[in-house]
Amino acid sequence: QVQLVESGGRSVQSGGSLRLSCTASGYEFGSFCLGWWRQAPGKEREPVAAIYSDGRKTYADFIKGRFTLSQDNRESTLYLQMNNLKPEDTAVYYCATSLTAGCPQVSVAYKVWGQGTQVTVSA
Repeated sequence: QVQLVESGGRSVQSGGSLRLSCTASGYEFGSFCLGWWRQAPGKEREPVAAIYSDGRKTYADFIKGRFTLSQDNRESTLYLQMNNLKPEDTAVYYCATSLTAGCPQVSVAYKVWGQGTQVTVSA
């Protein structure tokens, strides 16, 4: 059974940094696309960043170099380092896998989701 567990979300001030973690189990880590999505109150869930099974990384345009993906294969964990956080980054951040090599830009294509971790950025 594939499972994803996120952690690391909390409240920070504008300009601060956070590192989110997503620990995967139930499949060979790295064999599927694994990515981060976020959903702010009253808004649709949107893609943030993802890593393909071949190691390529993709980032949403709004990140503008502020966020960085990294991974620890030994720990089966994907990290999202978020710097220079802004109030508009406030959202629940989810980890998800498509269970395929590709990273679709539509949420319905992702088959397994974590429970989410809340990130709140105050001005």
